[in-house]
Amino acid sequence: MDSDAVSAISRLKFRYLRALDTKSWEDFADTMIPEATATYSEYLQFESRDAFLAFMRNTLGPHVITEHRCDHPEIDIDGDAATGTWYLADTVLIPGHNMLLRGAAFYNDRYVRCDDGHWRIAHTGYERTYEVVLSLSDLPSLRLTASRWGVITGEPGSVPDIPAVVSNIEDTPGGRVEEEPDEAIG
Repeated sequence: MDSDAVSAISRLKFRYLRALDTKSWEDFADTMIPEATATYSEYLQFESRDAFLAFMRNTLGPHVITEHRCDHPEIDIDGDAATGTWYLADTVLIPGHNMLLRGAAFYNDRYVRCDDGHWRIAHTGYERTYEVVLSLSDLPSLRLTASRWGVITGEPGSVPDIPAVVSNIEDTPGGRVEEEPDEAIG
C-alpha cells in the first residue's frame, strides 16, 4: 500500500469537509476534477463539478450551519486511481426553517492523481444509514450562541426558500432531481 497516497487522499477528504462547512467554495471546487460527478441518494445526482458546486452554494449559504465529520477510511490505491469509503456523521442547523438534521452515511468516493501530482475527487456520494429531522420548537432549551456568519435572525425574507432552490436543480446544467417512487421498496 502507498501510505503517502493514502495520507494525501485523507487530507483531501478532510479539506473537502472543511471547505464545505466553512463555505470556502473555491477550495471546495479545487478538491474535485471538472468532470467530477456526485450522487446523494437516488434523487440528487450531478454530472459535473460546476453543477454540484452551484447546488451546494445555493443550498448551503450562510443561513445554513453544517458540520460534517468523516472517519474510518478504507482507501485502496491502484496507480493514479483510488477508491475510498468513509463513515460520515453530519449535523445541519437551519434556524430560519426551525430545523435540525442529524444523520450518518457511508461516502463512496473515487479519486485520481492529476498532472500536478495532487489527488482530486472524480466522484463522491453517500448512502444514508439514517437521517432524523427535528423541529427547533421541540428543543426549547436549544440556543444558537455563536455562528461564523454572524447573527441569524430568521426574519421573514432573510432565508431563501429551500424547496424552491431544490426545485431549480434541474435548471442547473448537469444537475437533476429524480422523482420519488410511488411506493416504498422493502
